[in-house]
Amino acid sequence: MEQQKLPNANLVLIMGILSIVGACCYGLPGLIFGLIGLIVGVKDTKTYKQTPENYSNYGNVQAGKIMAIIGIILSLFMIVSVIYILSLIGWDALQDPELMQERLEELRSQYS
Repeated sequence: MEQQKLPNANLVLIMGILSIVGACCYGLPGLIFGLIGLIVGVKDTKTYKQTPENYSNYGNVQAGKIMAIIGIILSLFMIVSVIYILSLIGWDALQDPELMQERLEELRSQYS
């Protein structure tokens, strides 16, 4: 029987790449892309495990799942970092540049 490609292998790979890139955008897009890539990757892995001799591009699924996991971890780190920074500076300081300068000076004086 001729080997065919897994149906969503390229999608998993693209979502894995986008999850790493999306982690730089405050984490939320990376988390979304990573979860989608991981879920679709797990489904393709189950399909592959049933009849591995029928499919040829399982490496793309593995690489995509690994990148999705890395993207999820980076995204969670970024989200936690943003929340921590917002707790230090405050939401109101983000909208007022003068208040932002005051808060940053306070933080510098505390940690210097």
